[in-house]
Amino acid sequence: MTGIVSQDGEKRLVLVSGRAHPELAAAVAKSLDIDLLPTTAYDFANGEIYVRFAESVRGADVFVLQSHAAPINQWLMEQFLMVDALKRASAKTITVIAPFYGYARQDKKHRGREPISARLMADLFKTAGADRLMSVDLHAAQIQGFFDGPVDHLWAMPILTEYVRTRVDVQNVTVVSPDAGRIRVAELWAQKLGGGPLAFVHKSRDIRQPNKTVANRVVGDVEGRTCVLVDDLIDTAGTIAGAVRVLHEAGAKDVIVAATHGVLSDPAIDRLQQSGAREVIITDTLPIPEERRFEGLTVLSIAPLIARAIREVFDDGSVTSLFDGQS
Repeated sequence: MTGIVSQDGEKRLVLVSGRAHPELAAAVAKSLDIDLLPTTAYDFANGEIYVRFAESVRGADVFVLQSHAAPINQWLMEQFLMVDALKRASAKTITVIAPFYGYARQDKKHRGREPISARLMADLFKTAGADRLMSVDLHAAQIQGFFDGPVDHLWAMPILTEYVRTRVDVQNVTVVSPDAGRIRVAELWAQKLGGGPLAFVHKSRDIRQPNKTVANRVVGDVEGRTCVLVDDLIDTAGTIAGAVRVLHEAGAKDVIVAATHGVLSDPAIDRLQQSGAREVIITDTLPIPEERRFEGLTVLSIAPLIARAIREVFDDGSVTSLFDGQS
């Protein structure tokens, strides 16, 4: 049977994956030294999705991995159906792993008569049968409270900072937040990179228009310094490209961009290539096909982190211990 059986024979770990990001699923399975559960999934002519698992999961602790890439609604529905199938197949526990949590940016109402879509996603997973959620660098930490059950909030920061330290002189680094709302994250980055100064980009956003911001000015010491611009995701790259431009105008020596999730919706690739950033660093929480990659883009693997977290949950260990007790 596929999976890992505990030493006492009482528990069985099973990893299943949807079709959104098979490369990441294979890498996580390799890190765990197991095979993915054989799964049949396909679309009917009218777009409906069918899923079925080839082996029994009765009594197993099942981890369902699906990254919410484009087309996001298709992959969300597939994950809902997989969870429902596992519940009806008598899995003991079902943990939803969403490395990139869909609709996370809709975590509150900006104006009247709007949904709180991130909360709805959590409710749908719970209704489908999920016992636990696991995700990487949620857009807002409050989303952990939307799900009625345990939530493991993983941080990509250790992976990103370890790499960035090899690319900069830590004595001449300023960590920059793309807006005032992510200063706390920038502070943690600065601690990891030697305790250098912080800066942030003051920007304005029109809440009536998606993916549209205007970077105005830099607040902080960046002149003659290498700036590490950190964010949780890059979508159309308007915010990031604008911030890079403003940093150069303020006298920055060079700029490295680091983000967890590479959504990279058009025209992100063109904007990043033309932004003047020395390097753009992301993880593979979302699939980055070869045609979306470019010179200066570095993609780091998130699979070992997810595998370690899965193992901690299965062994009744501490996921927080993976992040020095700060997650």
